Amino acid sequence: MALQCGIVGLPNVGKSTLFNCLSNAKAQSANFPFCTIDPNIGVITVPDERLNKLAELCHPQRIIPTTVEIVDIAGLVKGASKGEGLGNKFLGNIRETDAILHVLRCFDDDNIVHVDGRINPVRDKEIIDAELQIKDLETIDSRINKVQKQAQTGGDKQAKLAYEVLVKFKKALEQGKSARTVSFDTKDEQKVAHDLFLLTAKPVLYICNVDEASALTGNAYVEAVREAVKDENAEILVVAAKIESEIAEFDTYEERQIFLSEIGLEESGVNRLIKSAYKLLNLETFLTAGPDEVRAWTYHNGSKAPQCAGVIHTDFEKGFIRAEVIKYDDYIHYGSEAAVKEAGKMSVEGKEYVVQDGDIMHFRFNV
Repeated sequence: MALQCGIVGLPNVGKSTLFNCLSNAKAQSANFPFCTIDPNIGVITVPDERLNKLAELCHPQRIIPTTVEIVDIAGLVKGASKGEGLGNKFLGNIRETDAILHVLRCFDDDNIVHVDGRINPVRDKEIIDAELQIKDLETIDSRINKVQKQAQTGGDKQAKLAYEVLVKFKKALEQGKSARTVSFDTKDEQKVAHDLFLLTAKPVLYICNVDEASALTGNAYVEAVREAVKDENAEILVVAAKIESEIAEFDTYEERQIFLSEIGLEESGVNRLIKSAYKLLNLETFLTAGPDEVRAWTYHNGSKAPQCAGVIHTDFEKGFIRAEVIKYDDYIHYGSEAAVKEAGKMSVEGKEYVVQDGDIMHFRFNV
Protein backbone atom coordinates (compact mmCIF):
# COMPACT_ATOMS: atom_id res chain seq x y z
CA MET A 1 0.00 0.00 0.00
CA ALA A 2 3.01 2.27 0.54
CA LEU A 3 1.22 4.55 3.01
CA GLN A 4 3.64 6.69 4.97
CA CYS A 5 3.87 8.28 8.41
CA GLY A 6 6.20 11.26 8.59
CA ILE A 7 8.18 11.96 11.79
CA VAL A 8 8.27 15.71 12.40
CA GLY A 9 9.41 18.02 15.18
CA LEU A 10 11.78 20.85 16.00
CA PRO A 11 15.52 20.10 15.78
CA ASN A 12 17.06 18.03 18.61
CA VAL A 13 13.83 16.55 19.98
CA GLY A 14 14.84 12.94 19.25
CA LYS A 15 13.29 12.32 15.81
CA SER A 16 16.31 10.70 14.20
CA THR A 17 17.10 8.69 17.33
CA LEU A 18 13.59 7.23 17.21
CA PHE A 19 13.86 6.63 13.50
CA ASN A 20 17.12 4.77 13.98
CA CYS A 21 15.42 2.55 16.53
CA LEU A 22 12.52 1.94 14.15
CA SER A 23 14.51 1.19 11.06
CA ASN A 24 17.67 -0.50 9.90
CA ALA A 25 18.25 2.64 7.81
CA LYS A 26 20.48 4.66 10.12
CA ALA A 27 19.59 8.33 9.87
CA GLN A 28 22.38 10.67 10.88
CA SER A 29 21.87 11.73 14.49
CA ALA A 30 23.86 14.62 15.92
CA ASN A 31 23.56 17.44 18.41
CA PHE A 32 22.88 20.23 15.92
CA PRO A 33 19.93 21.32 13.74
CA PHE A 34 19.38 20.10 10.16
CA CYS A 35 21.60 17.04 10.40
CA THR A 36 18.93 15.16 8.46
CA ILE A 37 18.40 17.21 5.30
CA ASP A 38 16.84 14.62 3.00
CA PRO A 39 13.97 12.50 4.29
CA ASN A 40 14.96 8.98 5.25
CA ILE A 41 12.42 6.29 4.53
CA GLY A 42 12.30 3.08 6.54
CA VAL A 43 10.07 0.11 5.75
CA ILE A 44 9.14 -1.03 9.24
CA THR A 45 7.82 -4.46 10.22
CA VAL A 46 4.57 -4.26 12.19
CA PRO A 47 4.83 -6.44 15.33
CA ASP A 48 2.04 -9.05 15.41
CA GLU A 49 2.19 -11.81 18.00
CA ARG A 50 -0.59 -13.68 16.18
CA LEU A 51 1.79 -14.71 13.40
CA ASN A 52 4.07 -16.62 15.76
CA LYS A 53 1.15 -18.41 17.41
CA LEU A 54 -0.25 -19.47 14.03
CA ALA A 55 3.22 -20.61 12.94
CA GLU A 56 3.43 -22.92 15.97
CA LEU A 57 0.33 -24.68 14.64
CA CYS A 58 0.98 -24.55 10.87
CA HIS A 59 4.77 -25.06 10.81
CA PRO A 60 5.10 -22.92 7.66
CA GLN A 61 8.20 -22.54 5.52
CA ARG A 62 8.14 -18.78 6.12
CA ILE A 63 6.45 -16.07 8.17
CA ILE A 64 5.74 -12.76 6.45
CA PRO A 65 4.63 -9.80 8.57
CA THR A 66 3.09 -6.64 7.17
CA THR A 67 4.94 -3.33 7.04
CA VAL A 68 4.47 0.42 7.29
CA GLU A 69 6.69 3.16 5.87
CA ILE A 70 8.16 5.77 8.24
CA VAL A 71 9.76 8.95 6.87
CA ASP A 72 12.24 10.92 8.99
CA ILE A 73 11.73 14.56 7.97
CA ALA A 74 14.35 17.15 8.93
CA GLY A 75 13.55 19.48 11.83
CA LEU A 76 11.22 22.41 11.20
CA VAL A 77 11.81 25.84 12.68
CA LYS A 78 9.78 28.98 13.15
CA GLY A 79 9.35 30.66 9.76
CA ALA A 80 9.35 27.38 7.80
CA SER A 81 6.21 28.46 5.92
CA LYS A 82 8.24 31.41 4.56
CA GLY A 83 11.24 29.23 3.67
CA GLU A 84 13.26 29.49 6.89
CA GLY A 85 15.55 26.52 7.54
CA LEU A 86 14.77 24.91 4.18
CA GLY A 87 11.15 25.06 5.31
CA ASN A 88 9.51 24.76 1.89
CA LYS A 89 11.32 21.49 1.24
CA PHE A 90 10.31 20.12 4.65
CA LEU A 91 6.68 21.17 4.21
CA GLY A 92 6.66 19.47 0.81
CA ASN A 93 7.92 16.26 2.42
CA ILE A 94 5.13 16.43 5.02
CA ARG A 95 2.53 16.93 2.28
CA GLU A 96 3.57 13.65 0.68
CA THR A 97 2.90 11.63 3.85
CA ASP A 98 -0.46 10.21 4.97
CA ALA A 99 -0.13 10.82 8.73
CA ILE A 100 2.13 12.72 11.11
CA LEU A 101 4.17 11.46 14.06
CA HIS A 102 4.95 14.67 15.95
CA VAL A 103 7.86 14.22 18.36
CA LEU A 104 7.95 16.59 21.34
CA ARG A 105 10.89 16.95 23.71
CA CYS A 106 9.64 16.23 27.22
CA PHE A 107 12.97 15.80 29.02
CA ASP A 108 15.70 18.02 30.49
CA ASP A 109 19.32 17.53 29.42
CA ASP A 110 21.88 20.35 29.54
CA ASN A 111 24.09 18.42 27.12
CA ILE A 112 21.54 18.58 24.31
CA VAL A 113 20.81 22.09 23.12
CA HIS A 114 17.26 23.23 22.41
CA VAL A 115 16.76 25.41 19.35
CA ASP A 116 14.76 27.91 21.47
CA GLY A 117 16.91 27.71 24.59
CA ARG A 118 14.50 26.10 27.07
CA ILE A 119 12.22 23.08 27.24
CA ASN A 120 8.55 23.77 26.50
CA PRO A 121 6.85 21.02 24.44
CA VAL A 122 3.53 22.90 24.17
CA ARG A 123 5.31 25.92 22.69
CA ASP A 124 7.23 23.59 20.33
CA LYS A 125 3.97 22.02 19.20
CA GLU A 126 2.41 25.42 18.62
CA ILE A 127 5.39 26.56 16.52
CA ILE A 128 5.02 23.67 14.11
CA ASP A 129 1.22 23.88 14.15
CA ALA A 130 1.42 27.56 13.23
CA GLU A 131 3.76 26.90 10.29
CA LEU A 132 1.50 24.18 8.91
CA GLN A 133 -1.61 26.27 9.50
CA ILE A 134 -0.11 29.24 7.62
CA LYS A 135 0.58 26.98 4.65
CA ASP A 136 -2.97 25.58 4.80
CA LEU A 137 -4.39 29.12 4.89
CA GLU A 138 -2.48 29.89 1.70
CA THR A 139 -4.11 26.84 0.08
CA ILE A 140 -7.57 27.81 1.35
CA ASP A 141 -7.29 31.45 0.22
CA SER A 142 -6.20 30.49 -3.29
CA ARG A 143 -9.12 28.04 -3.63
CA ILE A 144 -11.69 30.45 -2.19
CA ASN A 145 -10.79 33.08 -4.78
CA LYS A 146 -11.53 30.58 -7.53
CA VAL A 147 -14.94 29.35 -6.33
CA GLN A 148 -16.44 32.28 -4.42
CA LYS A 149 -18.00 34.05 -7.41
CA GLN A 150 -19.40 30.81 -8.87
CA ALA A 151 -20.80 29.84 -5.48
CA GLN A 152 -22.51 33.17 -4.83
CA THR A 153 -23.82 34.09 -8.29
CA GLY A 154 -23.51 31.19 -10.69
CA GLY A 155 -25.87 28.67 -9.15
CA ASP A 156 -23.14 26.01 -9.25
CA LYS A 157 -24.05 23.55 -6.46
CA GLN A 158 -20.61 21.97 -6.40
CA ALA A 159 -18.94 25.38 -6.15
CA LYS A 160 -21.32 26.33 -3.32
CA LEU A 161 -20.45 23.14 -1.45
CA ALA A 162 -16.72 23.70 -1.94
CA TYR A 163 -17.03 27.31 -0.81
CA GLU A 164 -18.84 26.33 2.40
CA VAL A 165 -16.15 23.75 3.22
CA LEU A 166 -13.36 26.24 2.51
CA VAL A 167 -14.96 28.93 4.69
CA LYS A 168 -15.33 26.50 7.57
CA PHE A 169 -11.65 25.55 7.33
CA LYS A 170 -10.59 29.19 6.98
CA LYS A 171 -12.46 30.19 10.13
CA ALA A 172 -10.79 27.42 12.18
CA LEU A 173 -7.31 28.09 10.82
CA GLU A 174 -7.58 31.83 11.50
CA GLN A 175 -8.41 30.94 15.12
CA GLY A 176 -5.18 28.95 15.37
CA LYS A 177 -6.93 25.58 15.12
CA SER A 178 -5.80 22.75 12.88
CA ALA A 179 -7.99 21.51 10.03
CA ARG A 180 -8.40 18.12 11.76
CA THR A 181 -10.53 19.82 14.44
CA VAL A 182 -13.18 20.64 11.81
CA SER A 183 -15.89 18.01 11.22
CA PHE A 184 -18.28 17.59 8.30
CA ASP A 185 -21.61 15.75 8.35
CA THR A 186 -22.13 14.65 4.74
CA LYS A 187 -20.02 12.42 2.51
CA ASP A 188 -19.97 15.13 -0.18
CA GLU A 189 -18.48 17.63 2.29
CA GLN A 190 -16.00 15.04 3.54
CA LYS A 191 -14.83 14.33 -0.01
CA VAL A 192 -14.29 18.02 -0.78
CA ALA A 193 -12.38 18.40 2.51
CA HIS A 194 -10.23 15.33 1.81
CA ASP A 195 -9.37 16.46 -1.72
CA LEU A 196 -7.81 19.68 -0.37
CA PHE A 197 -4.96 17.60 1.13
CA LEU A 198 -4.40 20.09 3.94
CA LEU A 199 -1.32 19.56 6.09
CA THR A 200 -3.17 20.05 9.39
CA ALA A 201 -5.98 17.70 8.34
CA LYS A 202 -3.64 14.72 8.44
CA PRO A 203 -4.11 12.41 11.45
CA VAL A 204 -1.46 13.02 14.11
CA LEU A 205 0.12 11.10 16.96
CA TYR A 206 2.05 13.16 19.50
CA ILE A 207 5.12 11.29 20.74
CA CYS A 208 6.35 12.62 24.06
CA ASN A 209 10.06 11.81 24.25
CA VAL A 210 10.84 11.52 27.97
CA ASP A 211 13.80 10.62 30.17
CA GLU A 212 14.26 7.09 31.52
CA ALA A 213 12.73 7.93 34.91
CA SER A 214 9.51 9.08 33.21
CA ALA A 215 9.12 6.16 30.78
CA LEU A 216 6.42 4.46 32.89
CA THR A 217 4.49 7.35 34.35
CA GLY A 218 5.20 10.37 32.17
CA ASN A 219 5.95 13.76 33.71
CA ALA A 220 4.72 17.34 33.98
CA TYR A 221 5.74 18.05 30.38
CA VAL A 222 3.58 15.14 29.17
CA GLU A 223 0.59 16.34 31.20
CA ALA A 224 0.95 19.80 29.68
CA VAL A 225 0.89 18.29 26.19
CA ARG A 226 -2.11 16.13 27.08
CA GLU A 227 -4.01 19.23 28.17
CA ALA A 228 -2.99 21.16 25.05
CA VAL A 229 -4.25 18.52 22.59
CA LYS A 230 -7.41 17.41 24.41
CA ASP A 231 -9.71 18.98 21.77
CA GLU A 232 -7.66 17.89 18.76
CA ASN A 233 -8.86 14.35 18.13
CA ALA A 234 -5.25 13.21 18.50
CA GLU A 235 -3.49 10.55 20.58
CA ILE A 236 -0.38 10.74 22.76
CA LEU A 237 2.34 8.12 23.13
CA VAL A 238 5.04 8.33 25.82
CA VAL A 239 8.43 6.97 24.68
CA ALA A 240 11.95 7.24 26.08
CA ALA A 241 14.10 7.34 22.95
CA LYS A 242 17.30 6.83 24.95
CA ILE A 243 15.94 3.56 26.38
CA GLU A 244 14.79 2.50 22.92
CA SER A 245 18.28 3.02 21.53
CA GLU A 246 19.66 0.79 24.31
CA ILE A 247 17.05 -1.89 23.57
CA ALA A 248 18.03 -1.80 19.89
CA GLU A 249 21.58 -2.81 20.83
CA PHE A 250 20.48 -6.22 22.12
CA ASP A 251 20.85 -9.07 19.63
CA THR A 252 18.02 -11.35 20.74
CA TYR A 253 14.36 -11.02 21.61
CA GLU A 254 15.00 -12.70 24.97
CA GLU A 255 17.66 -10.14 25.93
CA ARG A 256 15.34 -7.28 25.01
CA GLN A 257 12.50 -8.76 27.08
CA ILE A 258 14.76 -9.20 30.12
CA PHE A 259 15.85 -5.57 29.85
CA LEU A 260 12.25 -4.38 29.52
CA SER A 261 11.23 -6.44 32.52
CA GLU A 262 14.03 -4.97 34.62
CA ILE A 263 12.82 -1.41 33.95
CA GLY A 264 9.15 -2.33 34.39
CA LEU A 265 7.95 -2.17 30.76
CA GLU A 266 5.85 -4.92 29.15
CA GLU A 267 6.53 -3.80 25.58
CA SER A 268 9.08 -1.54 23.95
CA GLY A 269 8.10 1.97 22.97
CA VAL A 270 9.15 1.22 19.40
CA ASN A 271 6.63 -1.63 19.15
CA ARG A 272 3.90 0.57 20.59
CA LEU A 273 4.88 3.34 18.19
CA ILE A 274 4.74 1.10 15.11
CA LYS A 275 1.35 -0.29 16.11
CA SER A 276 0.06 3.23 16.77
CA ALA A 277 1.35 4.43 13.38
CA TYR A 278 -0.42 1.52 11.68
CA LYS A 279 -3.66 2.40 13.47
CA LEU A 280 -3.17 6.09 12.69
CA LEU A 281 -3.21 5.23 8.98
CA ASN A 282 -6.58 3.48 9.53
CA LEU A 283 -5.04 0.12 8.63
CA GLU A 284 -5.89 -3.35 9.87
CA THR A 285 -4.61 -6.86 9.16
CA PHE A 286 -6.12 -10.03 7.80
CA LEU A 287 -4.14 -13.27 7.82
CA THR A 288 -3.51 -16.29 5.66
CA ALA A 289 -2.16 -19.49 7.15
CA GLY A 290 -0.90 -22.75 5.68
CA PRO A 291 2.15 -24.99 5.30
CA ASP A 292 3.80 -22.65 2.78
CA GLU A 293 3.49 -19.45 4.76
CA VAL A 294 1.77 -17.59 7.54
CA ARG A 295 1.28 -14.05 6.36
CA ALA A 296 -0.21 -10.73 7.45
CA TRP A 297 -1.93 -8.57 4.81
CA THR A 298 -2.72 -4.87 5.18
CA TYR A 299 -6.14 -3.43 4.33
CA HIS A 300 -8.09 -0.25 5.05
CA ASN A 301 -10.46 -0.50 7.99
CA GLY A 302 -13.99 -1.07 6.64
CA SER A 303 -12.96 -2.88 3.46
CA LYS A 304 -15.15 -5.66 2.10
CA ALA A 305 -14.03 -9.17 1.15
CA PRO A 306 -13.43 -8.55 -2.60
CA GLN A 307 -11.25 -5.52 -1.84
CA CYS A 308 -9.16 -7.56 0.58
CA ALA A 309 -8.88 -10.33 -1.99
CA GLY A 310 -7.44 -7.72 -4.35
CA VAL A 311 -4.69 -6.97 -1.82
CA ILE A 312 -3.31 -10.44 -2.55
CA HIS A 313 -3.84 -10.26 -6.33
CA THR A 314 -6.03 -8.17 -8.62
CA ASP A 315 -7.40 -11.38 -10.22
CA PHE A 316 -8.75 -12.43 -6.81
CA GLU A 317 -10.91 -9.31 -6.71
CA LYS A 318 -12.00 -9.46 -10.36
CA GLY A 319 -13.12 -13.07 -10.15
CA PHE A 320 -14.23 -13.09 -6.50
CA ILE A 321 -16.73 -15.84 -5.69
CA ARG A 322 -16.66 -16.13 -1.92
CA ALA A 323 -14.41 -15.91 1.13
CA GLU A 324 -13.91 -18.67 3.69
CA VAL A 325 -13.32 -16.99 7.03
CA ILE A 326 -11.94 -18.35 10.29
CA LYS A 327 -11.72 -16.15 13.35
CA TYR A 328 -8.21 -16.08 14.82
CA ASP A 329 -9.34 -17.14 18.30
CA ASP A 330 -11.19 -20.14 16.83
CA TYR A 331 -8.11 -21.23 14.88
CA ILE A 332 -5.96 -21.08 18.01
CA HIS A 333 -8.62 -22.86 20.10
CA TYR A 334 -9.17 -25.77 17.70
CA GLY A 335 -5.58 -26.01 16.47
CA SER A 336 -6.04 -26.43 12.72
CA GLU A 337 -8.18 -25.41 9.76
CA ALA A 338 -9.61 -28.94 9.53
CA ALA A 339 -10.63 -28.95 13.20
CA VAL A 340 -12.28 -25.52 12.82
CA LYS A 341 -14.30 -26.78 9.84
CA GLU A 342 -15.31 -29.91 11.72
CA ALA A 343 -16.54 -27.77 14.61
CA GLY A 344 -18.63 -25.69 12.20
CA LYS A 345 -16.74 -22.51 13.03
CA MET A 346 -15.68 -21.55 9.50
CA SER A 347 -18.06 -19.12 7.78
CA VAL A 348 -18.58 -18.59 4.06
CA GLU A 349 -18.99 -14.92 3.19
CA GLY A 350 -19.99 -13.01 0.06
CA LYS A 351 -19.16 -9.67 -1.52
CA GLU A 352 -20.73 -7.57 1.24
CA TYR A 353 -18.75 -9.08 4.11
CA VAL A 354 -16.74 -6.41 5.99
CA VAL A 355 -13.40 -7.98 6.90
CA GLN A 356 -12.42 -7.83 10.59
CA ASP A 357 -8.93 -7.41 12.00
CA GLY A 358 -7.36 -10.85 12.53
CA ASP A 359 -9.68 -12.75 10.17
CA ILE A 360 -7.95 -15.74 8.60
CA MET A 361 -9.07 -15.67 4.98
CA HIS A 362 -9.19 -18.06 2.06
CA PHE A 363 -10.57 -16.59 -1.17
CA ARG A 364 -12.34 -18.53 -3.91
CA PHE A 365 -12.23 -16.88 -7.31
CA ASN A 366 -12.58 -17.60 -11.03
CA VAL A 367 -11.03 -15.57 -13.84
